[in-house]
Amino acid sequence: MKKKFSVFLSNVGTCSDRYCSQYATPFSIRELFKRAASIKELGGIDLVGTWNISPATAKEVAGYLKDSGLTLVSIAPDLFASPQWGKGSLSSVDPKIRQAALDQIRQTMDLTAELGCGLLTIWPGQDGFDYPFQADYLVERGWFAEGIAKACAHNPKMKIAMEYKIKEPRTHSYISSVATALLLIQEVGAANLGVALDYGHALMGYENGAESVALLKRHGDRLFHVHINDNYRHWDDDLIVGSVHTIEFLEFFHWLDRTGYEGWLTIDQFPYREDGRDAVAESAAWMSALMDTAEKMDRKELDSVLANKSAVQGSRLLRKTLLGRA
Repeated sequence: MKKKFSVFLSNVGTCSDRYCSQYATPFSIRELFKRAASIKELGGIDLVGTWNISPATAKEVAGYLKDSGLTLVSIAPDLFASPQWGKGSLSSVDPKIRQAALDQIRQTMDLTAELGCGLLTIWPGQDGFDYPFQADYLVERGWFAEGIAKACAHNPKMKIAMEYKIKEPRTHSYISSVATALLLIQEVGAANLGVALDYGHALMGYENGAESVALLKRHGDRLFHVHINDNYRHWDDDLIVGSVHTIEFLEFFHWLDRTGYEGWLTIDQFPYREDGRDAVAESAAWMSALMDTAEKMDRKELDSVLANKSAVQGSRLLRKTLLGRA
């Protein structure tokens, strides 16, 4: 599999958590592009609408892209950080909010196309619920699917990747797993609707990332984008790639290669206390090394492991591959 690494622009800067608004001096958009471009393994950039780009700044950002030599991979409309989305975007009980969300998506799609990019990423973080008896699951899911269908129809040539997550900021998300994402795709029935698989979100939902890749391949080849980070499964820690689930990443990269994934791998992490540029560079280095290691695995022996469904034989293969000890 070709190494196509990207990063969300803001990840090479500073970020806030629940307790501290910032741990370091923030950077300008120009400075963020320079910091990203200084990481040799990176070839692309993902942006968030209104955070990093708007119709008013499109030409300016286009200049930064050109100067940096980085490819625009995707833009994600902000459907999660504005107070108006607090009780949902496309699933809001307020029709004006639902329309505002759809308008935001369409505007971002137009901006994405204007910059020569063919992928939009939607993370509906505020669409869900927190309490029992708070939500009409049938009606709200219907509104959400209707909005996504309209977005897909706005520009059928543009791919839309739905990013799922089990929880946060809501205690329950409507698009919570690879299965609910596939059900939405089935309901909408649009050829340009697929999934953005965030590895950390898969971990939170107790999914096996490699199996999720296989499911997306089996059910319509709907893996449109991949976000990369690591965590301890309890929360979306957004840690350096490979820092926790090293072995599982080997299987993940193997299955990306086996299923013919040709898209980008976008680093999506929040290095609160580390220097953002350095933490992202470390993730990119780990990704490159892990992909090389996955490639070195004895494929004939691996085929035998899978054919026999042998955990012991699989452990032996991993030990030889990782540690060079038979």
